[in-house]
Amino acid sequence: MSTITQESREAVVSKAIAEISHIATLPEVTLRIIDLVEDPSSTAQDLNKLITNDPALCSRILKVVNSAFYGLPGQIGSINRAIVLLGLNAVKNIAIATSLAKLFRGGELCPSFSARDLWIHSTAVAAASKLLADAASIGLSDEAFLAGLLHDVGIMVEMQAGRHKLIEVFEQFPNARKPFTAVEDDVLGANHQDFGRALCERWKFPKSFGYVTGYHHRPLELEAGSRTLTSVVYIADWLAKKSRIGFVADVTTGQVESSILDELRLTEAEIENVETQLPDAIDQVNSFLGG
Repeated sequence: MSTITQESREAVVSKAIAEISHIATLPEVTLRIIDLVEDPSSTAQDLNKLITNDPALCSRILKVVNSAFYGLPGQIGSINRAIVLLGLNAVKNIAIATSLAKLFRGGELCPSFSARDLWIHSTAVAAASKLLADAASIGLSDEAFLAGLLHDVGIMVEMQAGRHKLIEVFEQFPNARKPFTAVEDDVLGANHQDFGRALCERWKFPKSFGYVTGYHHRPLELEAGSRTLTSVVYIADWLAKKSRIGFVADVTTGQVESSILDELRLTEAEIENVETQLPDAIDQVNSFLGG
């Protein structure tokens, strides 16, 4: 158990978020989409107009909704049609997802970590999260996909705010005999869950994304009514670790706790089915997000 006080943890995190505010920003159009969708007076026409004014974003979103991964009937030729079929919130989440890749740039930090490995892991967790959400019939597939993509974004905050200290984390970790998050706490005074949650708050994302980034290694610490999405990502993270996809040093889960499966009403057979589907799903995600 960490001896860091909550006050000191928050001070470390606030300083890091302030330092990276000029780097870790979403594109202006994406922030405007978030504001628009959160405004109850906005209409589907408002969102359609905003996205179609950005041809690059428009084509990226249509590429996603027309992918086999989304499995929609026929070809969707316009953002307006995508909004009708998926809803404003889903299109907003896809817009955010397509603009996240630029945050995971930065090359190799040290021999045991590169931003690309983290992106490969994040896209795998995103794919697994959507499959799990579909299997559990919780009706949050686009949200689960984005949550999986975001879950480790706190590591990118660490990489941008304090590269040398993060290198120290990776140097200490192999011999530390403690979880990755505990080594982060020792060296940085906080861990990637803290940084990720703070970045989601800065972006004014819904609380569910803050829960995912902040608790994806410990979903049972959340209140019962707030665990669903985080539990989905926790299992997806474990599946990616099991298949050794990208950066997985932070995942300590040996076996998914039955209480988390119960939370989602998923059986072990359904988890195995998702695991079987995962390689194809990852290929599909890479086709529209870039692998």
